[in-house]
Amino acid sequence: MRTPLFLLTALTFLTWTGSRMTAVALPLVALAETGQAWTTGLVGGMAGLPLLTVGWWGRGLRDRLTSGRALSVVTAVQAAGLAVVPVAALTGQVGAAALCASGLVTGTAGALSGPAQRALVADLADVQERSDTARAGHDRATDAARWLAWQDLAHRISMVFAPPLGAWLVTVWGAQPLLWCESCVFAVAALAVLAVPAAQPGRPRRKDESAVVTRPVSPTAVLRRHPQIAAGVLMAGVGGVCWFGFTLGLAILSIESGRPGALIAAGVSGYGIASVAVSLLVPMLIDRLPRSTTMALSWAVLGTVFLALPVAAPNLVAIALVAGVGGAATPWGIAALNAMISEQTTGDERRAAFTAETVLHSGGASLGLLVGGAVIGWAGSVRVLAATGLLQIAAAAIGLLMARRSGADERSAVRRKAAPDRGSTEVSAGSATAAVEAAEGCTCSSPARKDARAA
Repeated sequence: MRTPLFLLTALTFLTWTGSRMTAVALPLVALAETGQAWTTGLVGGMAGLPLLTVGWWGRGLRDRLTSGRALSVVTAVQAAGLAVVPVAALTGQVGAAALCASGLVTGTAGALSGPAQRALVADLADVQERSDTARAGHDRATDAARWLAWQDLAHRISMVFAPPLGAWLVTVWGAQPLLWCESCVFAVAALAVLAVPAAQPGRPRRKDESAVVTRPVSPTAVLRRHPQIAAGVLMAGVGGVCWFGFTLGLAILSIESGRPGALIAAGVSGYGIASVAVSLLVPMLIDRLPRSTTMALSWAVLGTVFLALPVAAPNLVAIALVAGVGGAATPWGIAALNAMISEQTTGDERRAAFTAETVLHSGGASLGLLVGGAVIGWAGSVRVLAATGLLQIAAAAIGLLMARRSGADERSAVRRKAAPDRGSTEVSAGSATAAVEAAEGCTCSSPARKDARAA
């Protein structure tokens, strides 16, 4: 199963690189063909609509995205959506309709493929974990957490180098040839992902989970069923909504400081470089860290960075260093949330949980950017950076309390349920031990579990 996992990671890097270069080329084509500045954001804006609503319209579709063949269809649709604008440019028909159509098609495909890819990676990693006898004593989700962290690293590398590469290719080739190239890249990815097999969930389902497999699962239902995941998604969602404070806030602060573009360039560079560097360590260390605490610390540190940025301005080195602290913290929170989802869910629940993460984090970032300019114009960049920083710190504290309270409540409920009757102490002792271990997320090895049952 390692070959399909390597292939999925490579395809993640390839498609994200193409998407980020598209973000550079599309506005240029729209402006050149229409001559109207307002059309430059149509594709991105329309692409955000399916992402924000995928929890509603994508329920029946995401449950079918369990193999490379299904992902191939979605990727091919995305390639077709990317081709809409260059095809329209050939006939001189690039307008609002073509740009909106491209955004809707690519946004719909992207909203489905992102969570489905992560769920399939976790499923395949579970299969690899069970088949690898050398890791017989490791946690079930060890491989899943690591492979999801490698996938996030591929995403972050593309975030750093793809935009400048796209800008350079635009100057060398032009915007339209670059769009054709990116559409071909997605078409090749659609063919390559056919080699990825389907995988069965890594954990046998309990009898009380029969309802979960007989009807589609909504992200909301999964979050209610798994309050610790809900707490992590809350933190990630607030972080996504507040992201405009960093990008737009630093951009406006640059102007207010008399150094247009300099502060945002330093901040983004520091954040991106630190994020990639730390992401190299995350796959090797993530299994040693507590999930909820790691998520809370990650988002709290990022919120503190937001508070410190106005203090560091206008010193470019200080801005880069402070932003680098935020870039070094964020990958740990994302990796911990992905690991928790892979540990606590399987099958349809897993895909629904990853969808919830995508909608609230990525969709929240899109929503924040949509309204962020007006908010900064009303309140000012310094106040917005302070407010978004405090909001992330508050969300981290609330999320940690939610996660710990839900864990304590679950352990207490399991202990009460598993308490043996006076006449059946010996029969139920093993069941109580196993139930408490399950509620506490015990990662005992198989021999230890056998000893517990024997006791």
